[in-house]
Amino acid sequence: QVQLVESGGGLVQAGGSLRLSCAASGSIFSINDMGWYRQAPGKEREQVAGISRGGSRTYADSVKGRFTISRDNTKNTLYLQMNSLKPEDTAMYYCAAMRPGAHYWGQGTQVTVSS
Repeated sequence: QVQLVESGGGLVQAGGSLRLSCAASGSIFSINDMGWYRQAPGKEREQVAGISRGGSRTYADSVKGRFTISRDNTKNTLYLQMNSLKPEDTAMYYCAAMRPGAHYWGQGTQVTVSS
């Protein structure tokens, strides 16, 4: 099992920044890819950014150039630096970890961007 705990969400004005963190514990040696997802009210959950064990990164088009995903394997922590935030970034943000045959989720952290 893998446990994921997110933190760092909050209320910010448009143009501002936030950094989300996701602390992983449990069978973390088995984790391959990790990622950040978000879900706004009435919308489906979407992947915002992903990072492989080797450090390869992917981003949704809507956040490219504004968000940066990173992971510190020594601290078992995943990060999402979010800059130039827009009201449309408002959502619950979830951390995810994948290993063969399993997909784990955190409980989510709310990000609200005011205009």
